[in-house]
Parts: sequence; C-alpha cells; structure tokens
Amino acid sequence: MYQHIIFQNNNGIARISLNRPQVHHALNQELVLEITAALKEAESDTTVRVIVLTGEGSKAFCSGADLKETLASEIDVEDILRTYYNPMILTIRQMPKPVLCRLNGLAAGAGASLALSCDVIIASDNAYLSQIFVQIGLIPDAGSTFFLPRLVGPAKAFELASTGRKVYAAEAAQMGLINQCVPEENLDQTVEEMAAYYRQAPTQAIGTMKLLMNTSFQSDLPQMLESEAIHQQRLSKSRDAQEGIASFLQKKKPDYQGK
Repeated sequence: MYQHIIFQNNNGIARISLNRPQVHHALNQELVLEITAALKEAESDTTVRVIVLTGEGSKAFCSGADLKETLASEIDVEDILRTYYNPMILTIRQMPKPVLCRLNGLAAGAGASLALSCDVIIASDNAYLSQIFVQIGLIPDAGSTFFLPRLVGPAKAFELASTGRKVYAAEAAQMGLINQCVPEENLDQTVEEMAAYYRQAPTQAIGTMKLLMNTSFQSDLPQMLESEAIHQQRLSKSRDAQEGIASFLQKKKPDYQGK
C-alpha cells in the first residue's frame, strides 16, 4: 500500500518509518501524502494507542523538503505547503493519541518541523536538528515558527531560525527543544519503553490533555478552567476513568483500554 514509508501496527503501537534512504528521507509530495494517510489510518484504528514516527536506518530522521521537487521553478510553494505539508502537521497536532518521535539522525528544515510537531521527542546522542531554511534564503515552515517560540522562548527561537545552526540532541534536551537525549545504542529500548507506557495509559485522557494544551496559549485562565470542567465531566463517564478510580480504591494496577 505504501511506497515511501514502512507502516506497522504491533500490539497497539503503530510505527511509521520514513523510507527514502537515498535522499535521507527527504519529503516529496508522495511521502508527505503517505505519512498523512498512515497517521489517519492509525487514528481510525481503535487498536492503536500510540504512534511512533521515525526514519528508517540510523543516519537520518528527515532531511527536509526534497528541493529538486519543492523548489522547482514551476512549483507553487504556497500551494505545496497548504495542500501537503500543513495537513500533515495538523494531523499530528490534532491526533487524539500520543505521537512519539524517534529521532535517529539528522532532522533539517521541514524534517525538524515534523519532529517538533510530535508530542514527545526521544533522540540519539548523534542526532541533531537544524532550521536550515535561512541558508537558502527562506523562512521556517511546516509549523516551526509556531513550535520554536513555545518550546524554547522567542529569543532562542529567533537565534535557531536565523542562524540555521545544528543543535545536537544533548543541547536540544537542555534547552527543552526535545524530551530526551540517549546513547544511540539505547534509543530503541527507550522509545519502546515510552511507547509501552502510552499503550497502557488512558488514551482518552491523554488525547484530551493534548487538545487543551494545543489551545492554552490562545486562551485565558477562565476559558481554560471552563474547558477543563467540560472535558473532566466527559472523561469521568469513560470506562478508563471508572477503571482508574476503582483500581485506586482497590490498590491494584488499572487495566486501561482507551475507552
């Protein structure tokens, strides 16, 4: 079904691996469409509780847009972003399930944006991110102008965007750009442990946290308090909340099913 990604669903963990190794998984229209389609497939599959997004192999997560295609003179860049890239990023951010980024190598340009759109980023110590757009006279796109200031603050965001310098995983973790930096040999185990946690977590509650945090910067405190009250009422009737409360009272481990 897919030509440029490898899609697997293993016991509630969906894994989407970008697979254009000859160009370090650079994004062309077909790859972006396949990523979006796989995300929607994982979203609609009730057995999937968490998604892991990564690059196949060990050298690259995603080297950004395939410039031979995206910046060809006859291509309308505005249309490309609106039609392909923006829906992909919005699908991740609006996904009612956690999306983990297994950052296994370089993430540059739109590849860095793709990584930053995920809910949790776990990187190997040899991985790096670069807002490389400025080096070809462009601005960050695919959401980086949104994500960067929220993750690291406006001053650091401007520095990273305007220099395009490489930020290796250790520094990225220190500044809050990613969640964890681990030795390369521990990357798979760390990602698997995190994915296993989310596979057993109360998925509806996790998805609602994501929804509320997506809107928090555009809302004031009264709005957020009201949203919390509305969603808490809904979640209190869920099967997982009932299981969690009962398990707490009975001092046993809850069996969450994402319902």
